[in-house]
Amino acid sequence: MSIIRPRLTDYHNIPLTQEDVNFAIPFIDEDIPLYVDPFLLWKSPSMQDNSLHLLITNSFNHLGYLFTSGREKEALELLIRASECNEVGLGNSKSKTGKKIGEKLATNVLSPFTLIPELKKSGFTHFEEIQLLIDNFSKDRVSDIACNFIQSFLIDFTIEQSEKFGIPIEKVTLQNVYSPKSFKFSEEVTHLPVNPETKSPILFVPKRWLKYVPWINTDDYFTNYYIKNIHNPNEEFPERVKLLDFNRHNYDIVKAYTAIKEKTIENCKNDPLFNQIPITSAKRKISTITKLPTGKTDNADRKYEDNVCLLMASLLYPHLDFAKEQSRTDSGVQIRDMIFYNNQTSDFLKEIYETYDCKQIVMELKNVKEVKQEHILQLNRYLKEQFGRFGVIITRNPPPTKVTKNIIDLWSAHRKCILVLDDSDLKMMTTVFESKQRNPIEVIKKKYIEFTRACPS
Repeated sequence: MSIIRPRLTDYHNIPLTQEDVNFAIPFIDEDIPLYVDPFLLWKSPSMQDNSLHLLITNSFNHLGYLFTSGREKEALELLIRASECNEVGLGNSKSKTGKKIGEKLATNVLSPFTLIPELKKSGFTHFEEIQLLIDNFSKDRVSDIACNFIQSFLIDFTIEQSEKFGIPIEKVTLQNVYSPKSFKFSEEVTHLPVNPETKSPILFVPKRWLKYVPWINTDDYFTNYYIKNIHNPNEEFPERVKLLDFNRHNYDIVKAYTAIKEKTIENCKNDPLFNQIPITSAKRKISTITKLPTGKTDNADRKYEDNVCLLMASLLYPHLDFAKEQSRTDSGVQIRDMIFYNNQTSDFLKEIYETYDCKQIVMELKNVKEVKQEHILQLNRYLKEQFGRFGVIITRNPPPTKVTKNIIDLWSAHRKCILVLDDSDLKMMTTVFESKQRNPIEVIKKKYIEFTRACPS
């Protein structure tokens, strides 16, 4: 499909913002760059989440039991099968298809159960500690293993959310549904949303479980615990593999780190897919923008684009979900666009969706003293397909009269709408953002109303 960075809901023309739903809306062409953190299930006030965390932990510890009781092959097969969960679409894959771990890494992952007496006897309380004991066991493996062990819950959750928001589902066969009763994976035929390009089944994941980096992770352990509490500053800092080996022989130190993480539980929060910048930061950015010279002196054009991108993405959230910024070269000149999903969250957005076929809104940034006809024509060339016939130019000053007349003529001839926002509009949007009395997007709506009144009847 032609939409930039399409999401499942965009494909089905379901106008949902990320703010509207409890799950992370899957992209069609790429993964969501977040991961399930089992620690969030452990700390959750929900008894259901706590039970799912217990299921994950017990299922992983069962692999250790099998591994240490002469059933190594069975344990390795289960772990390898659990090591990848393409259905949830989490991580950094651009192909939406990951690879399972090999037998060698699987053996290493389960080896602590034989090397560390405490684990052999009682197992893990937080199995993500494996990251601190084994090399090449990253956060995406923690997330995928957790998802596979609770896949039965995710199926029910996905069906419930699909029915709630009218997302189409189809008959699919899942290969990796885990049974905590038999401790085995098996096939299951059910009904789920599918990727329209690949027909692969899709599982939704609750947003409250997602983080960019797990609460227990190696960087935090080495930086904030090992260096401060264990490492002798007079000695050379050991390489990573030696540190992991040290941890395996001193598991009580890992347990002490985990205990600290449990005590600081109030700081463990899920990460949203998008974070608005604070008001103070927004005010600094508009101040920077308005003080920049026009043109390219001292990279002013690049500084203008960087600041406008960050500011507008925050000002317009949650009414417009930011899809992507992209640079392109037009006749040797680098041009920056911002692209937003049009989720039809207001009468104004619904009108431009219906009147101008605008499924995504493109905003072109111009750090020029005066917008010229060539800039209008540049944007005009992109007003087709997913962008429909609506676009926005963000620049420094109001357009001259002759350019405004050309924009009106463009509407008269082709029913295309181009709005021009200048520094004063961005200032007003920032002021509205600070006051919280109204929404910044209403400034764009005001410009749209002014534009329609200027058009011939």
